[in-house]
Amino acid sequence: MTFSMHPLWILSSCLLLLKSSIANTETCSDCFVNSRATYYSIPGKNGTDSGACGFGPFGAIVNGGDVSAASDLYRNGTGCGACYQVRCLNSNYCSDQGATVVITDQGSGDHTAFILSIHAFSKMAQTKDAAAYLLALGVVNIEYRRVSCSYPNKNITFKIDENSNNPSYLAFAIYYQQGKTDITAVQLCEIQSFTCKLLERSHGAVWAANSPPRGQLSIRMLFSDGDDYGDDTWLVPVNNIPQDWKPGDIYDSGVQVNQ
Repeated sequence: MTFSMHPLWILSSCLLLLKSSIANTETCSDCFVNSRATYYSIPGKNGTDSGACGFGPFGAIVNGGDVSAASDLYRNGTGCGACYQVRCLNSNYCSDQGATVVITDQGSGDHTAFILSIHAFSKMAQTKDAAAYLLALGVVNIEYRRVSCSYPNKNITFKIDENSNNPSYLAFAIYYQQGKTDITAVQLCEIQSFTCKLLERSHGAVWAANSPPRGQLSIRMLFSDGDDYGDDTWLVPVNNIPQDWKPGDIYDSGVQVNQ
């Protein structure tokens, strides 16, 4: 006995399978990934104030000190400011919730995806005694997934780098990046003439320009969810950078993202 299939039926079946595959891929952005984690062997419970993301002291205290260095997840600086839920796997000592950490540095330990602050590493435990046990281990098996960053009552903020020199060189770090998207491009625009310049990522979360436009400036950011089927969105701040900006100044953009 033989069976024949109509070409249109075959095509429809293939399209349904493709749609299902795409849906599964999108859903899996919320899936946990197995790895290992260790913690900073530096004094204090917070992270480092000299992390590769260029946040400075802010990188040690943001998110209540629940911060981390990352290896592959650093992504040449694109991963700076991203948030992850990290939880260890020993049910006798580890909590179900784990810790939510912000990437502020680059680094790897013994085949680890994260080097957590002591504060964040301890937060994965159920109790203080359990935290002491995990700290004594040094390295633990974990699972992690990307989650939205949340900074209530905070807008995206620009910190002018100390090495900047008005008007010849401008560099700045981007603080309080909320949501679950990446900043993949930045434009610097002069308000009156609308002259814009596409900036280079200096390192980490720091963007820089030689001979930046003069006058009041608008810093425009391109947000991407990293999905081939997603949308890239330019965010235009409400507030501008004044013409007389100085190294060390901090400016509130007046806007935030919630993706």
